[in-house]
Amino acid sequence: MYFHGMRYKYLLNQYPILSPRLTVLKQNNKQRLDRQHLIEQFGFEPVHFLESSNTYSFNECLQACFAFGDVVLVFLELQLPFLQLSEHEVGVPVADTRKAKYLFVKEEQHRVELQKLFPQALVVLVKKIKYN
Repeated sequence: MYFHGMRYKYLLNQYPILSPRLTVLKQNNKQRLDRQHLIEQFGFEPVHFLESSNTYSFNECLQACFAFGDVVLVFLELQLPFLQLSEHEVGVPVADTRKAKYLFVKEEQHRVELQKLFPQALVVLVKKIKYN
């Protein structure tokens, strides 16, 4: 499974397609330098995802993604091209949020609104995350 954490308001602004190109103007200097490095290395700036595995659990991915926002989108698969960015991190040029299988949220109001926007997905309210 592939996990992407973000703030609720950014999800609404970018819906239905996640693409780093949509946020270029809002990046700080460090983010612009990181973007330039990724473009030079891979030819594009990828949307980052954490991948769960035997060594990096579902709960660990969820916890790490909540550090980036109050919504975590979970996909069963991602479209190609698919880059391995680090041991647990992958990237794709764009991601269609409508293909998310699950969304995890921290706020009940977000759960209600996102279930309307994502009728194909299970939207789950998370109060606490425990490691196995």
